Amino acid sequence: MQVVALIHEENGNFGASFPDFPGCTTVADNADTIIAKAAEVLAFHVEGMAEDGLDLPQVRTLTQLRADPEFREESADAMIALVPYAPPARAARINVTVDESLLARIDRAAAAAGETRSGYLSDAAKRRLAMEASVASRELLPVQSRQKAQLERQSGSVSAHKKSPRKVVVKRDPDTGGLQRVRRSSRTIKAKRRKDS
Repeated sequence: MQVVALIHEENGNFGASFPDFPGCTTVADNADTIIAKAAEVLAFHVEGMAEDGLDLPQVRTLTQLRADPEFREESADAMIALVPYAPPARAARINVTVDESLLARIDRAAAAAGETRSGYLSDAAKRRLAMEASVASRELLPVQSRQKAQLERQSGSVSAHKKSPRKVVVKRDPDTGGLQRVRRSSRTIKAKRRKDS
């Protein structure tokens, strides 16, 4: 499915807005990136509406929009673009068996984050899936380096690539048990060392 976006240009800056999603806007400094940014902001906006329990608007076709006098006025000096749109899937109720002590930790962490248990678990699953996809896509390191990095991640130690100006700290998240990567530039590390001295 696609959504109609209006692209306006002013002084070399481009702005995208969506007639069917009022308030959903983004800007870019060139025409080549505005569509990608528009798709990103639309996905974020729709996800936020769904999380807030708001009804998503009925998406209109370009023909339907042309019959709207307000759209005709707004689109008079605009480029029209079609941006990919995927409405969020409806939530599905599931039964999950979890150790009682783990469930208690999940509930405490969710309460501390101001989230529901379901929201907390969904977010943790999304982060874990994204992390695993990222790890799976890193086939650039030689096998020995990957094995060394994996051992360092498992032990929770620092992995530093000697040729890189950045250090990667890998920590295990105490609540989810997943791994987290934190990158720090060498400037940040040197500044911290000076501050500690």
